[in-house]
Amino acid sequence: MSDDRVYATYWIETAFPLEQAAATMAGEQSTGTFVRVPGETDALRETHAARVEAIEDLGAVAAPSLPGSGLPKSGETSRRAARVVLSWPLVNFGPSLPNLLATVAGNLSELKAFSGLKLIDLTLPPAFLGRYQGPQFGVAGTRRLAGVYDRPIIGTIIKPSVGLSPEATADQVRALVEAGVDFIKDDELQADGPHCPFDARISAVMRVINDHADRTGKKVMYAANLTGDIDEMLARHDHVLAQGGTCIMASMNSIGLPAMKVLRAHSQLPIHGHRNGWGMLGRSPAIGMSFIAYQKLWRLAGIDHTHVNGIDNKFCEPNDSVIASARECLTPMFAAPHPGCEIMPVFSSGQSARQAAPTYAALGSVDCMFAAGGGIMAHPGGPAAGVRALMQAWEAAVAGVPVEQAAKDSPELAAALGAFGG
Repeated sequence: MSDDRVYATYWIETAFPLEQAAATMAGEQSTGTFVRVPGETDALRETHAARVEAIEDLGAVAAPSLPGSGLPKSGETSRRAARVVLSWPLVNFGPSLPNLLATVAGNLSELKAFSGLKLIDLTLPPAFLGRYQGPQFGVAGTRRLAGVYDRPIIGTIIKPSVGLSPEATADQVRALVEAGVDFIKDDELQADGPHCPFDARISAVMRVINDHADRTGKKVMYAANLTGDIDEMLARHDHVLAQGGTCIMASMNSIGLPAMKVLRAHSQLPIHGHRNGWGMLGRSPAIGMSFIAYQKLWRLAGIDHTHVNGIDNKFCEPNDSVIASARECLTPMFAAPHPGCEIMPVFSSGQSARQAAPTYAALGSVDCMFAAGGGIMAHPGGPAAGVRALMQAWEAAVAGVPVEQAAKDSPELAAALGAFGG
């Protein structure tokens, strides 16, 4: 593929001839409109028009997936699905993520010719690295700050999500750090509410974490949710840094790509990118974009970790999608010698010791965070036993020992399997 072009892969559904439908997509998102205009010269089209690189016919579909689509004048009513690859010259929009997004995911989904259209993947030229810094810490830097190597980083989340005061939040953190957890995060619903102001919460939490580190040598990573306006986020980052914190968290869909770029340029800490709201983009097979495409934008913008759900999660995402997302986070975006912008995938959402083995078998790596709320806090032996059970489950998974066999010599793991059997 050319280094001066952007490539985008789509799934489409249409009653129009596939070649005509693909050409409509290319024209709408580059030089064309519904009719040829005087300024659209052959020379301009040659330089700036999007190209249809490939069309793969995926067969007929029984009914339109989305309402409001049109039919061709030929009277054809049957519809077909296809995989289409388009490319654009980088000169159209330059190495700009907001303008890239307007091009590859702009008005396409509204075109009347389509009863389904979803962005599946993106391939970007290294020129974007001249403007965007990508992850600052990634997998290796996160491991260094957390002090965890050769196994997943075991994490959890503050619950209840809202309602706790700064002091009550710190009390919960105290129980968790004493239990041996590696990573704790704010809930995305808790940023700077009047009941739990950000500065007061982080000061209270970091007193606990710093005291524990002084006594034990283990500094637990706490992802402080600083989501807000840009000036607020930069000030909150500085407060976390001054208090000795080692991670910040931002809701990606809430702040947008330009704000993430500013935060990354300012930050001296890993950025935990929370994807809440992702379902609006990813849940439908007929519209939106895949996580494969989505996460590339945010990796370039500078996040260091992001959620991918988990095996047998509490949401609607199937396991094969979860694992594909996690693998993609660990797959280089650019070939050497350019940085690959790899980030740490975070497994979460209803995880327990039971999911360790299938997660490792599918991912083939321990480069991940494995976050469990109930899987730690609801362990019959308490949070410390919950953390130990997760570590025992992962140790067995890596060693190739069936979890039931490992549980015979690990009472915490045995109790977890009994408690989380569903």
